[in-house]
Amino acid sequence: MAENLKNNIFIVGLMGAGKTTIGRILARKLGQRFVDSDHEIEARTGASIPWIFEIEGEQSFRRREADVIRDLTLQQGIVMATGGGAILNADSRAYLKARGTVIYLRANVNSIMTRTSHDKSRPLLQTADPRKRIEELAEQREPFYMEVADVVIDTGRPNVQSMVQTILMQLASRACAASPNCVTQAEPSMNEQSNILLSVDLDERSYPIVIGPGLLADAALLQRHIGGSKVAIVSNTTVAPLYLAPLRQALAAAGKEVISIVLPDGEEHKNWASLMQIFDTLLAHKCDRKTTLVALGGGVIGDLTGYAAASYMRGIDFVQIPTTLLSQVDSSVGGKTGINHPLGKNMIGAFYQPRAVVADTSTLETLPARELSAGLAEVIKHGAIIDAAFFEWIEANIGKLMARDKGALAYAIARSCEIKADVVRQDEREGGLRAILNFGHTFGHAIEAGMGYGKWLHGEAVGCGMVMAADLSCRLGLVDAATVARVRALVAAAGLPVTAPDLGTARWLELMEVDKKNEGGAIKFILLKPLGSPSIGTAPHEQVLATLAAGV
Repeated sequence: MAENLKNNIFIVGLMGAGKTTIGRILARKLGQRFVDSDHEIEARTGASIPWIFEIEGEQSFRRREADVIRDLTLQQGIVMATGGGAILNADSRAYLKARGTVIYLRANVNSIMTRTSHDKSRPLLQTADPRKRIEELAEQREPFYMEVADVVIDTGRPNVQSMVQTILMQLASRACAASPNCVTQAEPSMNEQSNILLSVDLDERSYPIVIGPGLLADAALLQRHIGGSKVAIVSNTTVAPLYLAPLRQALAAAGKEVISIVLPDGEEHKNWASLMQIFDTLLAHKCDRKTTLVALGGGVIGDLTGYAAASYMRGIDFVQIPTTLLSQVDSSVGGKTGINHPLGKNMIGAFYQPRAVVADTSTLETLPARELSAGLAEVIKHGAIIDAAFFEWIEANIGKLMARDKGALAYAIARSCEIKADVVRQDEREGGLRAILNFGHTFGHAIEAGMGYGKWLHGEAVGCGMVMAADLSCRLGLVDAATVARVRALVAAAGLPVTAPDLGTARWLELMEVDKKNEGGAIKFILLKPLGSPSIGTAPHEQVLATLAAGV
C-alpha cells in the first residue's frame, strides 16, 4: 500500500498560486482523481470556508484541515490541492511528505494580488492591507513549503500547459531516478502535437511566438503575422541556399512582393557595412513605411534586421524567423537589436520589438553540431538564473538535446522563450531585472572581442563565461564548489569550452570595462545566489583576478 500511496501528488502553495487549476489538469494528464482539501472540508461540514473562519475561528478550521489531510493522504491515485496553510501543522507536513510527491507552486506577491484582488472568499485577506498580509504569510510559510517540497515550480510563467508539462517531466525524472534500468522519455515529438503558441506581453507592443515544424512553408501563418504588400527578407550566404526559396514561395502565395537581401555569414559581419547594404537595397526598391522586414537566420541576422527596421524611415515592422537554436531560444525574443563595434559587442543598437517570432524547428535538422552546442549555452543559462528545476531537467536530458530529439528540443525552446518573455515583460529596456539574462556574458563578450569576432561563436563564449561567473560566485561565497562543478559539467556535456583563452589580465579588464551593464566605471557581474537565482553586483578586484588567473 505504501508504494501505491507514492503515486499520489500533493500540491502546496499560497492562496492564488493556481493549485486547483494546475491540479485538475495534472490529474487528467495522469489519469488520477482530483481532490481539493478545502472542498472536502466544506463537504464534511456543510459550511463554506469563510463561514467556518467567522463562526469557529482559524484554530478550529486548522484542526478540521489536519483531519482532512490525514484522511485524504491515505487514499490512492489522487492529485490533491491543499489549502495554503495546510503545511502549518507538523502532522500534516509529515503525512504529505510520507504519502506522496509534493509539488510546491511558488508565486510572487504581485501575482497573488492580481489573482485574488476581487476574491471575497479568502478570509485571511479581508484586511485593510491585503498586500502586507500576503507578504507576512509568504514569509511565515515559505520554510514549511520548502521543507515538504519534492518539486518546486515557479508559477510566474505565462503558459499553464507548459507548467503542467514541466511538472510531468519532473515527475518522470524522479521516477526514473528511482529505477536503475529506466530511460527517461522525452516530450512528445513536435510532429505529434500542434504548434506551441506563447506571447511577449508588452501592452501595445505585445507579440506572439509560434514554435513548430514546417512553419516556413505555412503561407496562412505568414499572412497572419507579416503585414503590408512588400516584404524584404534579410538572410545570409549559409541560410539562404537552404530556406530562402521556400519562404519566398510561401510569401508569394500569400500575395506579397518579395525582395531578398543576402549578407555574408558570421559575427564579424554584424557591422556598419552590412547595415548599409540593407538600407541600400530598401532604398533602391523604393520600400516605404508599409514594408515589412523579415529576419531569416541566426542571431546576427536577427540583430541586424531589427536595427535596420528600427532605423529605416524611423521605424518599420519586422518579423523574426530564427533558424538556429541560439536565436530561437534567446536572441529573437525581447527586441534587442544592434551591431558590433571594434571596441565592444552590441554597443550600437536599439530596443525594437518584432511583430512576431516564427520559430520553425525543422531548421534545426540542418544546423551544424557546433551551432547546436552554441544554442544550448543559452538554454543552460535560462535554467541557471531562473529555474533550478529546468537546469536539472537539462542535466538529465542533455544527451537527448545533443542528439536533436524533437520533443526535448521543443520543450527546451518553449521553456527558454517563456523565461525570457517573462523577464522582458517586467523590464523591457534592461533597467534592472533584464540584466540577469547576461549571465556569462560579461566574460563571454570579452572573449569574443578579444579573440576577434567570429573566432569563438557567441554561445561558446557564453558557455565558458558562465563557468567563469559560477567560479566568481563561489569565490564570493554565494554558491558552493559543487554548484560550480555542476555548471562546468553541463557546459562541457553540451560540447562547449570550459577553459578561457589567455587574453592577458590587462586585456581582460579593458574589454570587460566596455559593457552596457557597467556604471561609474565599475564592472558589473551576473552571479548565482544560489543556482536558479541570480545576483547582480560588483566583485572585489582580487577575486576577479583570481577567476581570470584560474582560467577555470
